[in-house]
Amino acid sequence: MSFDFDAGKYAVYVWPAFALTAVVFVWMIADSLASARRWRAEAERRQADAKGPSK
Repeated sequence: MSFDFDAGKYAVYVWPAFALTAVVFVWMIADSLASARRWRAEAERRQADAKGPSK
C-alpha cells in the first residue's frame, strides 16, 4: 500500500491545513484528559469530605 503525498499546486494550502488539524486534535485530546483528571480529583475530594473525618 502506497500513499500519494503529492498535493500538486494546492500543497501550499493542503499541508498546513492538515498540520493545523493535527495540532488542534492533539490539543483537544490533551485538554479533555486534563479536565477529566481535574473532575475526578474533585469528585474524590467531595466523596472524602462527605464521609466525614475518619477515626
